[in-house]
Amino acid sequence: MKYVAVTACPTGIAHTYMAAEALEQAAKAAGDDMQVETQGSAGSTPLSTADIRAADAVILAADVGVRDRDRFAGKPVVEVTVKQAINDAAGLLERAKVAAAQRPAGAAEPAAEEPELASKVVAGAGFGTRLRQWLMTGVSYMIPFVAAGGLLIALSFALGGYQITDAPPVTEQFDAASLISWAALANQIGSLAFEFLVPVLAGFIAFAIADRPAIAPGFVGGAVAVTVGAGFLGGLIAGLLAGAVIAGLKRIKVPRGVAGVMPVVVLPLLGSLVVGVLMFVVIGKPIALAMTGLTGWLTGLSGANAALLGALLGAMIAFDMGGPINKVAYTFAVGGLSTGTTASLEIMAAVMAAGMVPPLALALAAALRGKLFTPAERASGRTAWLLGASFITEGAIPFAAGDPLRVIPSIVVGSATTGALSMAFGATLRAPHGGIFVLPLVGNPLPYLLAIAVGVAVSAAVVLFAKQLGRRSAPELAPEPVAA
Repeated sequence: MKYVAVTACPTGIAHTYMAAEALEQAAKAAGDDMQVETQGSAGSTPLSTADIRAADAVILAADVGVRDRDRFAGKPVVEVTVKQAINDAAGLLERAKVAAAQRPAGAAEPAAEEPELASKVVAGAGFGTRLRQWLMTGVSYMIPFVAAGGLLIALSFALGGYQITDAPPVTEQFDAASLISWAALANQIGSLAFEFLVPVLAGFIAFAIADRPAIAPGFVGGAVAVTVGAGFLGGLIAGLLAGAVIAGLKRIKVPRGVAGVMPVVVLPLLGSLVVGVLMFVVIGKPIALAMTGLTGWLTGLSGANAALLGALLGAMIAFDMGGPINKVAYTFAVGGLSTGTTASLEIMAAVMAAGMVPPLALALAAALRGKLFTPAERASGRTAWLLGASFITEGAIPFAAGDPLRVIPSIVVGSATTGALSMAFGATLRAPHGGIFVLPLVGNPLPYLLAIAVGVAVSAAVVLFAKQLGRRSAPELAPEPVAA
């Protein structure tokens, strides 16, 4: 007989692994094959689709919800507590054997997809794809802190002006009847939220690489990056480093009795120590020096050079529409918001304006010349209006996926144009997100809107021109009927 099993206890430490070992030993004694997935604190290596499809029955020994149980649809399932699996594994095998014998003929097999992991990383992907997924996992967990902290800081500037950053701590001086005190409170809460950005980025990059044991070393590495002034680049490197260290440590074979304490004690301890030492002593300071020099040079640009910076950031925002290059430009802009300097607010305005251009431009192009787009693209265009207005650059992805060589250069040109114009006009923005809906927080709003309109017009014109070169209209691209 072939069985698969999942074991999981509330803490994911000792009982999870004890149940797994009991089931494996019982199956070995009976001459059966048993594959066990332990959903414990160290994460889990999911059962393969082949093992699940070949299994005669499934045993779920869990005191908590089993993740991804849809993959077992159609299989005979025996559900018990972890304690029952530890105490009577042989009896469970007999119950599973009976359940397999009673399975109706022709019962549906489970779907052939791999189970979804807790992070954004897809099993079996190449290194380049996995690296991108690791980084994007960290960014996805960081974005809520950006939104919460950034909007609170923006609110504080709106209520108390830029000088609110110099207000005394609210723990020492707070007047509930004073608007300035409330502005200072919002600013200090938002600034505190911003202090989590780099640790969260690093912690969840590490999590994507090596699961939960890597979170603590990642957070520690990110916190060290903040302490030494290494910024977002330091946090990114700390996250990759922590994930690699924990992944390496997890390869060390240890006795089953020790495995229970590895994920909650040994791995976080050793990982935090190694990553902390390397970030403090070896690589943190060089990264900090590089970041300080680069940031000082970029934020010090003015005049024509500022327009070039806006064009560069705008092109980066549009190039991969929410991917790593987009997020580099975005996090660079967000990083300066808490300072309240004019240069940093101009950069934030340029980045957000440029990020609105791709979806809006493609929506406009699809509305003007629908025959050049497929029905699916035209449907996406109707949604892209709202996505673009909300600063969700990913609204352009359906268009770029179907015709990247024409669409991507077109939106890059338009976004670069908008970024350059926004910087040249001196538009400022205090919020990290919100698109057109945070227009009251924009300095020089009319020139800012003009910059967006010009970029949208440029991108739409370029993409329509490009689609007419060497390509027939969408209705002509329908596949020819196959002769019977």
